Amino acid sequence: MAEARNPLIVSFAVWKAIFLREALDRLFDMRAAWFWLLAEPALHIGFLVFVFTAISLRTVGNADMAVWIIVGMLAFFLFRRTAVQVTYAIDSNQPFFAYRQVKPFDPAIARAVLEAFLMSFISIIILAAAMLLGHETLPSDPLLVVQAVFGLWLFGVGYGLVASVLMVMIPEMEHVLKILMLPLYLISGVIMPLAAIPQPYLDLLLLNPIAHGIELARTGFFSYYHTAQGLSMEYLYAWGIISLFLGLMLYRRFALQLVMK
Repeated sequence: MAEARNPLIVSFAVWKAIFLREALDRLFDMRAAWFWLLAEPALHIGFLVFVFTAISLRTVGNADMAVWIIVGMLAFFLFRRTAVQVTYAIDSNQPFFAYRQVKPFDPAIARAVLEAFLMSFISIIILAAAMLLGHETLPSDPLLVVQAVFGLWLFGVGYGLVASVLMVMIPEMEHVLKILMLPLYLISGVIMPLAAIPQPYLDLLLLNPIAHGIELARTGFFSYYHTAQGLSMEYLYAWGIISLFLGLMLYRRFALQLVMK
């Protein structure tokens, strides 16, 4: 009689297999796929740096303008890419659900971890390139930066889990979610410092947890950065943890519908 395998060992084996499969797809699915993973944030950053330079803006809140843009853009891309990849994790891995060991959550967590790994690698490359160009890219408070970006990643995972279930239950939600993702670029402080936003609009923007994460990451890079009042790491993590648990509960409740769509 075969000995039953430890469920935790089975889960890790499944995650590893899906992680490797997703990594190969992301890096080699099409010609130079690995290049475009790096080029997308680099082109966004380059364009904004060019625009800010053209209007003779060298600092933002006493921070180096180029590094300020780099940190904000990379932090936002971490959230957005994680959220999108987790949202479509089930769609991209439907054939694997024929195996009873594979659960709906497995491709979601594998994709989320892969995105964290890829964005970490991309961030190191872009920050190293900026350093070679003469910019100071070493964070003054690395722990604060790690806390902020992990909070953004956590919220991205939770957002993706909830969004994927909503899209299964209400197919039209896909269009709504895509529309909602577009203005986040503008209302999260990626291209405009929150300190420059007057009241009462600032309080409205601070309802967005992504804005907290991005500004806290910048604060961790620049000890002298003048940012808006009212930033809260606890607020960011509250959104991340609540959305994650809500997503897990929805996955458990609608597990059959997710794999049979």
